[in-house]
Order: sequence, then structure tokens, then C-alpha cells
Amino acid sequence: MIIGLGVDIVEIDRMRRMLVNGERLIKRVFTDGEARYALAHVEPALHFAARVAAKEATYKALSGNHLARAVGWREIEVCLRDDGAPYLVLHGRAEKRATELGVVQALVSLTHSKAAAVAMVVLER
Repeated sequence: MIIGLGVDIVEIDRMRRMLVNGERLIKRVFTDGEARYALAHVEPALHFAARVAAKEATYKALSGNHLARAVGWREIEVCLRDDGAPYLVLHGRAEKRATELGVVQALVSLTHSKAAAVAMVVLER
């Protein structure tokens, strides 16, 4: 049964601008694994934008935008399986909220164009 759904879009150019001298932003928003993954690519802004979209979509799926203030950016982590498929790892308050809701599976889909990155998250009980 679907108990949460979230979708978000992030402009790649905006992320690119935010990343100029953005080491502080990277440390505040992304886990070490997410940062390593994105920085290993020719176009890190694209990968950072997809992860921001996934984090925002997860906030929405967990309970709407009001939860965004209660959950830290790094408490939602986007990881990749060996086959390249993304999956979510929830930490801290995000994990607690998912447990309260009875979430047994969190599905995430990421896509991007030259202009934007989009993520959709579905939470199932």
C-alpha cells in the first residue's frame, strides 16, 4: 500500500551556481558518499541536483513540506546498487518518521535533462 509520494525538480544551472565555492554547501547537504559520487563525474552539478531532488521528494513523501524543517539534509542519503539503480537510506529523524509511518519500502527514481533533474519517491507499507 502506498503511504507517501513525493516529486521534485531542481534546475541544473541553479545547482551549478550554488556549487561555485560550494564546499560548505556540499558538506551541509550531502553525505560523504554522495559527494564522492557526484565529484567523480565530469558534470557534478547534474548529480548533486538529482540528489537534492530526491531528498526533497523524500521530505514530501514522508509527510509534506512541513517535515523539511525537522529532518536534516544528510539524514536522507541516495545510494546506488551495483547495477546503478538508486535507493534511499534514511538516517536519524527521517528513519524515525519512516518507522512511525510503517514504511517497509522506499522507492526512488531519478532522471535528468540538460536543464533539470527530477526525482520521484514512493513509500510503501
